[in-house]
Amino acid sequence: MGSERKIHIVGSVGSGKTTLAKKLSSELNIPYYEIDNIIFERQPSGDCRRSDEEIVKRIEEISKTETWILEGTSTKEWVINSFKNADSIIFLDTPYFIRVKRILFRYVKQVLKVEKANYKPTFSMLINMFKWNHKFNKVNKTEFYKLTQEYKNKVRIYPSKLNKGERN
Repeated sequence: MGSERKIHIVGSVGSGKTTLAKKLSSELNIPYYEIDNIIFERQPSGDCRRSDEEIVKRIEEISKTETWILEGTSTKEWVINSFKNADSIIFLDTPYFIRVKRILFRYVKQVLKVEKANYKPTFSMLINMFKWNHKFNKVNKTEFYKLTQEYKNKVRIYPSKLNKGERN
């Protein structure tokens, strides 16, 4: 990672994207951005989705800067600029059931206010996360490979390391 100053991290919900982005940001002194926070304007009354034009503009602004870490699951066409400008594209290919476990534990910690959430941790959000996790293996993974075909020399695939105490 030494010379890589523009990093895009991709993976499903619960794969470890945000954890890795925060760690690399701290170690390399590079700002990190969550795609969810680019897509949604966080407001006390609830999230408001930005227009595709606003999302594209913000991702373009970030991807043109000297250093950045961008993390998110999105396989929309508007992430192409970040793939094109990235030095490295990290794909966290964490096993499905580990992601399920992480999603559940995250939800419990957020409901108990032990962990901060960018969104309101409702039961319907938990159900959506399980749905997104399931969809990732069936749809998003394939879409990711299609979108990064031109940049496959930059793609690094990692099965996410297990946290202490985690088992397959």
